[in-house]
Amino acid sequence: MAFVTKRYIADLHFGHHSIIANCNRPFGSTEEMDAEIVRRWNAAVKSDDDITYILGDYGRPGKDVLAYRRLFRSLRGKKVLIIGNHDVRKDGSLDPEIERLPWYIPPRDLLEVKDGGRRVILCHYALRTWPASHYGSVHFYGHSHGRVPGVGLSRDVGADMPDVAFTPRTFAELTKGWVWHSAEPAEGRRR
Repeated sequence: MAFVTKRYIADLHFGHHSIIANCNRPFGSTEEMDAEIVRRWNAAVKSDDDITYILGDYGRPGKDVLAYRRLFRSLRGKKVLIIGNHDVRKDGSLDPEIERLPWYIPPRDLLEVKDGGRRVILCHYALRTWPASHYGSVHFYGHSHGRVPGVGLSRDVGADMPDVAFTPRTFAELTKGWVWHSAEPAEGRRR
């Protein structure tokens, strides 16, 4: 089996027109935004075996469900969805069109993975504390579009964060410049 690279991104918002103005995204239309995200995704994800964790708000199916499915299939690699607020219906259930997409594992609200020798807790929402946060685990989140700064070893991995730039990023890219301690103190350290 080939080495699998893991990548992370949140808040793609495929097909979501108002997100462009609401978050000052540099696109003139959802078609332009969607095409550019696909282009950047496929430039970063080199192997169909690689896994990309989408930390919520994948997109809105809209009226053209077939185009929505083609968009999903155009993204290289295996995709895992951590459910965000735009991925569910008003009653809190997962949108049926999002649920039908061929996810690598079924969508879930929270997931723990290992990467960079660390436990990584994935959730759409920023948590103040998370499993093993006092022992050096890392927390990646989205939802806030850069408006909620990380605490300890946590950070926003939203598509519109300047260092994410609408491109799925690796653990090393997302934690570049962080100071790691051999025995991470309770409050963690990030610089």
